[in-house]
Amino acid sequence: MRASRWGIVLWSVLIVILVFVEVAEVTHLFTLPIESAFYGDPTTFVGALVFTTILALVGAVYIGIYVSARLLRTQGFTPFEEEMLRMRAEIRDIKAAVDRISAAETPPSEVPPARPPTGGTP
Repeated sequence: MRASRWGIVLWSVLIVILVFVEVAEVTHLFTLPIESAFYGDPTTFVGALVFTTILALVGAVYIGIYVSARLLRTQGFTPFEEEMLRMRAEIRDIKAAVDRISAAETPPSEVPPARPPTGGTP
């Protein structure tokens, strides 16, 4: 799966914005004193911390999923897919063996006789 141009542009813009925010934070371009966060509304401060933590965890999970999928995709099938393919082959082999056994155990004498046609007078 190739990344679309819009996806690359979107991620590039996001990275540029984050770099700008980081540079602005380091150079004190638009920062508030830390005391204003503590002495202002503590509920808002705690809410911002919780929100940032949740976003960081979700982002880490998505990045982990993406990286692991990219690593495993270059190797062919994932271990789970390989196991499923082996189980499918085993089931196919077992079904063929059961069909052979059932065909060998059913002698022609045990086949039920054909019923006479009905439709005439008795």
